Amino acid sequence: MAITAGDAGLTCGILPAGARNAITDVPGVLVGHCTLSEGEVNTGVTAILPHGGDLFRRKVMAAAEIINGFGKTVGLVQVQELGTIETPILLTNTLSVGTCATALIREAIRRNPDIGRRTGTVNPVVGECNDGPLNDIQALAVTEDHALAALADAGDGAVAQGSVGAGTGMTCFGFKGGIGSASRRLSLGGADHHLGALVLANFGRAGDLVLPDGRRPDPRREAEAESGSVIIVLATDVPLEHRQLARVARRAGAGIARLGAFWGHGSGDITIAFDTANAVDHEEKAAFTTLRVLNETHIDLLFRAAAEATQEAVLNAMLAAPPFTGRAGQHRPSLADWLKSG
Repeated sequence: MAITAGDAGLTCGILPAGARNAITDVPGVLVGHCTLSEGEVNTGVTAILPHGGDLFRRKVMAAAEIINGFGKTVGLVQVQELGTIETPILLTNTLSVGTCATALIREAIRRNPDIGRRTGTVNPVVGECNDGPLNDIQALAVTEDHALAALADAGDGAVAQGSVGAGTGMTCFGFKGGIGSASRRLSLGGADHHLGALVLANFGRAGDLVLPDGRRPDPRREAEAESGSVIIVLATDVPLEHRQLARVARRAGAGIARLGAFWGHGSGDITIAFDTANAVDHEEKAAFTTLRVLNETHIDLLFRAAAEATQEAVLNAMLAAPPFTGRAGQHRPSLADWLKSG
């Protein structure tokens, strides 16, 4: 059974975790995976749904932060301009971004036949990391059906982590990386709220990892130039507007920096943040609408939560991933094994 950062005594910060310690602690958020692992192909798709309804008709407030822009994401220009997300978020390998975007477009058209005809077009959101060392990325193995399978798998329970979905072929600080998640419970306005993080962890130079207790695990691999990536997805039910979400998204960078990352030249480090508290109606006709948002004097709590949950999510991704041998015999050790041997 996989261990978590908490199980290993690797405490990340001071805020309490949610009941699942996952992005699905934010009410309504769903996560699903489709994993491809056969022969030289080790890749997949991970889906994050802000809610289970029609996102094109009922959009969510959103923002993105480009920590280092060596990446091939789709959809973030419009997210930054309009401040909303209108499809599920898919994560996959670098060369499968187009396939996943097409799958999201087809699914949106299936549910909304007026797209591109009687109403606007749709903006798919897809994030990626390069899993080429462990996956035959040139095989272009991910299909639209795999993307749809990840969407169909989405649920609101415990999040599968480690070498699953988009994380199947990922590397982190020289160890096996993958999908990780964590959350923080926040008390605001006399009620409990949550901020959750899900990461696709594929970044960090071998030997640079710093654990919360100060130890520096050695994967016994030669350090190479930082050329990986990390996609961080943040979700919260605290009511925020686009500018506030962008500020919170920026603090995810503190979480990966705590682990020893310096956002190298070849690393695509990107955060996508969304808020489930304020729906944006595609059919809204009113000239003015009312938006409930956080009093910004309380936003430091969310900044801290974003940093802590991101840091812990990365550790959870690594700890959930067993040792892995992929394409051309390339091997990645397990961080959990390193902790046991110490």
